[in-house]
Formats: sequence, C-alpha cells, structure tokens
Amino acid sequence: MKIRPEQLDAHLQKGLAPLYLLAGDEPLLLDEAAASIRRRVREAGAEERIALVAEKDFDWSRLTEEAASLSLFASKRLMELRLPGGKPGQEGAKVLTQWAERPPEDTTLVVISGKLDRGSRNAKWVKALEQAGAMVEFWPIPRHQLPAWVQKRMAASGLSVSREAARFIAERVEGNLLAAAQEVEKLRLLLGEGQVSDSDVQSAVVDSARFDPFQLADAALNGETARAVRILEGLHGEGVEPPLLVWVLAREVRSLADMATGMAQGKRMEDVTRRVWASRRSLVEKALQRHPAERWLALLEEAGRIDAIAKGAAPGNAWDALQRLVMAMASVKAGRRLGLVA
Repeated sequence: MKIRPEQLDAHLQKGLAPLYLLAGDEPLLLDEAAASIRRRVREAGAEERIALVAEKDFDWSRLTEEAASLSLFASKRLMELRLPGGKPGQEGAKVLTQWAERPPEDTTLVVISGKLDRGSRNAKWVKALEQAGAMVEFWPIPRHQLPAWVQKRMAASGLSVSREAARFIAERVEGNLLAAAQEVEKLRLLLGEGQVSDSDVQSAVVDSARFDPFQLADAALNGETARAVRILEGLHGEGVEPPLLVWVLAREVRSLADMATGMAQGKRMEDVTRRVWASRRSLVEKALQRHPAERWLALLEEAGRIDAIAKGAAPGNAWDALQRLVMAMASVKAGRRLGLVA
C-alpha cells in the first residue's frame, strides 16, 4: 500500500507492516520516518537491529541469509537497508522481490532509498515491496509551503511564533529542512517553550542556506532580483567557481533566446515551451514575457563576455559581472539601468 508521509504515524499506531519502503531526497524526513518505525518496532518487542548499506559492491547474499535465519537474541528484529542510489541493481532487485514474496515472520524490513525516478517507481521490486508492505515517498517542501512547515514544527516543539518569523527562518535556510530543524531546536534550547518574538528569532537564526547554481537561474528567470543576488552572494561565499555559474546561466539564456526568436517568428508560447519541464514552465513563461528575443540575445552576448573574464581572457571582476547579468535577467528596469538591455 502507499502511505502519505503525514499518514505514517497513524498507520504505525494501528500496527506494523512486514516491510516498508521509504524513498525521497529529503534526508531529514527519511531519517525521522525511519526513527518512527524503529521506535514502533521496538515497542512491539524487537531487541535486535541490523543495519546494512547497499553500496556498489554490496553482497546481497547477506540479506538472503538473514531472511533464512532466525533471530538469535529476540523473537522479533528490525532490518534497515539503505539504497543510496535508489537502484539495487539486477541482483538486489531479485533479492528484494523474493523477500516481499515471503517476508520472514520475525523481521520487519525497512528499505530507505534515494529518490525514485519514473522507471524505478514502476520496477518489479518496488511494486513487490509496495504490495507486501507500505511505501512512503517524501518530496521536497515547496518554497511557498516552507513557512507553514516551520511554524508547524515549532508548535510541535512547544514554540509559538508568528507567520512572519516562520517566513524569516524559511528564507534563511533556503529549503534546507535539516538546517530549519536545527534552528527550531536551537530556539527551543535558547528560549524555552512558549511564545517567541520576531526579534528573538531574527537575532538567533543564522544563515544556513543551501544554495546551488540552478536555484540562481530559477530565481533570475522568475523575476526575483533580490533573491537571485542573495543566492549569488551565497554561492560566492561557498566557493563556487564563476565558470560553472556562467555555464548554467548561459544555457538558460541561450534556450530563452531560441524560444523568444520562435515567438518573434509567430510561434505560440505553448509551442516554444512544450519541452520545458512542467515544474519550470511558469517561470520560463514569465521570463519570455519579460524580455523579447533581442534582449535575450544581448544577455547571451554578455554571458560570453563574463565567461572570458572568468577564464582570465578578459579584464574585469567576474562576480560583479555575474550580479549585473542576473539582475538584468530578472528585471527590465535593472537591465536598462545597467546598460545591458535596450
């Protein structure tokens, strides 16, 4: 069966499934779900826990042998198997399918996987685990939902904060749930339970943002000038090299220049964005509405100039130039003020 993350606790209160598949790319959510299952299995009488990590050279016979053996120390036991890459390989898929077909009565198996792609979700071993037990998939918290997630987590820790304070924490951690959880715990330890003022939150929270170049590109395309500049500053502080950022931004600008040229030739927005991922289509459409083809071509030329600066082939400061580029991508007014677009 499939279980939504928010249903897991209620499910565990009703009883244990013989096996669980936890999948996703949010380590905090995966670890907390595994801890909930671990606690429930222990309450059910399990005293033995076996933890395995199926890395590249993992010996799958270990799992087969465990399935065939009885626990030496307790009538019940817990086995946790981590699949860092999300794919067990041919041998591992066979072993997991066989386990699902005949789960040992004395053992609860928890498979903790990375994000499953579409092919893996339809794989025989995944279907077998889902049918024999329970499958829970964890997805990243959307940016607009993160303040509510922070506020709910703080309430669970005995802290009461305003929506504005929760939004402040969410902005500072930039989607890093582990950092958000650490900030909540720190506030609880520093201030105790109860109402927490906005000023206390602002003075206690540190910038634990997790930045990447693709967030930078998305912020610029979405017209979020201040956020794009902040992400760029974060990437600078984290030691990311300018050539990588130029490559990511130039790729986006080149794609937008091609799409905008198609629209200038009479194609419809839905035609030129057909191959864009659905999750990014909205921000790409915003960017196309912001600048026509000639502006994207001018920005592409600027990206080429920055690339030369970043590689030492032209004079200038690559970071200053990158800031001007993302500002111009995000804002017509900024682009004109900086002289990058007409």
